[in-house]
Amino acid sequence: MFYRASLQAAAALASLSLLAGCGLLSDSGSETDQKITVGTTSSPSTLDPAAAWDGSWELMRNVYQTLVSFPTGSTSPEPDAAESCKFTDATSMAYRCTLKKNLKFSNGEKLDAEAVKYSIDRIVDIHFKGGPAGMLGSLDRIETKGEDTVVFHLNKSDATFPFILATPAMSLVAPGDYRKDKIRDDGKVTGSGPYLLESYEGRKTAELKKNPDYNGFAKRKNDAVTIRYFEKSADMVSALKADEIDATYRGLTAEEVVSLEDNKDDNAGLQIVESTGADIRFLVFNPKDPAAANPAVRKAIAHVVDRDALVAKVYRGTAEPLYSMIPKGIAGHTTSFFDTFGDPDADKAKSILSGAGITEPVKMTFWYTTDRYGSATEPEFQELKRQLEASGLFKITLRGEPWQKFQEGFNKGEYPVFGRGWFPDFPDPDNFVAPFVGQEPVTGSPYINKEITQQLIPASRQESDRGAVSKQFERAQEIMVDDVRLLPLWQGKLYIAAGEDIGGGERALDPQTVMQLWELYRKASW
Repeated sequence: MFYRASLQAAAALASLSLLAGCGLLSDSGSETDQKITVGTTSSPSTLDPAAAWDGSWELMRNVYQTLVSFPTGSTSPEPDAAESCKFTDATSMAYRCTLKKNLKFSNGEKLDAEAVKYSIDRIVDIHFKGGPAGMLGSLDRIETKGEDTVVFHLNKSDATFPFILATPAMSLVAPGDYRKDKIRDDGKVTGSGPYLLESYEGRKTAELKKNPDYNGFAKRKNDAVTIRYFEKSADMVSALKADEIDATYRGLTAEEVVSLEDNKDDNAGLQIVESTGADIRFLVFNPKDPAAANPAVRKAIAHVVDRDALVAKVYRGTAEPLYSMIPKGIAGHTTSFFDTFGDPDADKAKSILSGAGITEPVKMTFWYTTDRYGSATEPEFQELKRQLEASGLFKITLRGEPWQKFQEGFNKGEYPVFGRGWFPDFPDPDNFVAPFVGQEPVTGSPYINKEITQQLIPASRQESDRGAVSKQFERAQEIMVDDVRLLPLWQGKLYIAAGEDIGGGERALDPQTVMQLWELYRKASW
């Protein structure tokens, strides 16, 4: 079902490794309890799937189930809570799932067809601002047949719908503990996933314990996992070196990666492995702001930004310049922004501004999050400020906010220009275009382009062969270059640092680069 490039991208992600080796433990039991501690700088903004279209998925994948999912090594959705799922028509407008028998949530409620319908309908009904309701634009209605069958009727052809159902945003929740009209905010989870959430302290820790009633694809190689959330990556690395955590995931700075790789003697007992990532960073221009709404200003910025210098100075080779909203390794990737704007050229930028009657430096405020994408985010924006002001054409003020407040701000349209990161929901070009356009995109700033939303995306979603959609997305990127409402900056690489006694990392990431904690284990000491 996937095209060749997606297979390659997913294979690269799946090959991410802490170290080689086979698991010694499984759900069949172990001689000793296996407890693993993982550190990250990416803490959840919510524990409720109906509000989550961000890094909160990291935790959700491990405590909730979805109908279909991405088992390790899989490049297309396979059954999880479902026994089987398939389109029942040639137009990809009716998707039918049959549930496994005797599923239940951690509070004892039955996980049946009505619970599935409730969980997905709830996402649409709540329609949380910046939440995953936007992913369900093709859903018309949900029909249940008996206790074990659910049919999703779509309002248009959508061959990507199974991939959407496989995201943690579509996690199944117990109707008795989740109101249909309100986000749950008590810090608790009632799911049916591989682990139970024993306790949670926001921005600090999450304690996970093996769920004895779990019935899904995951083969758990440990009994419990502690997730520690760090404000600063330096503290996370210190904890790793002090054996306070076993592995890191997300948040290592370029300097820390280089230091861990180069200083082998100082980091004995630790290892770090690199893999190609599909996560991207980009600037968003808010049309509510007079300066950001001016195409001449946006194009001038595109002419000035030096991605090579940004990557070299701030990320020291741990990222690479990106000239397309669709990253390398995904079908439809182009270098459209480079083809149009070329190398940085302040003279061309000045000409564009003067042609629009702008002769004084443009004053703008750039916003970024201080705790979502790692400690290098602030230096990244300082470098952007330096580049733009060095041209003599801009005067930039920088502002940073913690993710939760930052998210509220851009969803209210308060920021004229801000930085966003994107981790793929699934490895398909649709997922690097569709979420950013329309009336309610994930950026919070409406981006209306009828050719993209009414022609290109609908046409691509009729194709079950995802290798046949490149032309539609190449055209979409041409439009994005003309508009410069979004300015791609760089594409990341993935790094995990871990102790030498931790195995299973080669299987710990699914194609969405979401950590599957059940794959990690502590190797025997003999």
